[in-house]
Amino acid sequence: MAIPESIRKFVETHGIGFTPIHHRLAYTAQEEAAATHVPGREWAKTVVCIADGKPVLALLRAQDRVDLGALRSVSGAKQVRLAEEKEFAAFYPDCETGAMVPFGPLYGQAVYVDEALAKDPEITFHAGTHVDAMRMKYADFAKLVHPVAGPIGRRSIMH
Repeated sequence: MAIPESIRKFVETHGIGFTPIHHRLAYTAQEEAAATHVPGREWAKTVVCIADGKPVLALLRAQDRVDLGALRSVSGAKQVRLAEEKEFAAFYPDCETGAMVPFGPLYGQAVYVDEALAKDPEITFHAGTHVDAMRMKYADFAKLVHPVAGPIGRRSIMH
């Protein structure tokens, strides 16, 4: 596979540089981080949420979970919930299910990023497939996507 053309064009037409990373098949954020040799704190996982009936993207470190109350507060929404896979598959027709790229403007969606992730100089994330990722400077990502940063992630409790 390769990074879908629509995603590649979106980045390139905005003059943003990135490093494509092809890796072994991986499904979870932690597996993706390991497959790309990126620390989990720098792997940006994309979580689809529904805020007041509309899809939005939450971007978090691999090991974190979305704090729905904090996302509600940061987004100004009255109701926020996680989207179900059957709902969001249709929102990202150029991406494999679960491998959405965090480019909300490409899909007409707002993007919210956890402030901890926003402090990293570089981030790496799914590029539309389970075998492709992109690495770019966070400043370039912010210029491309215009995310709203806030304390929307909380550390997952590992058992």
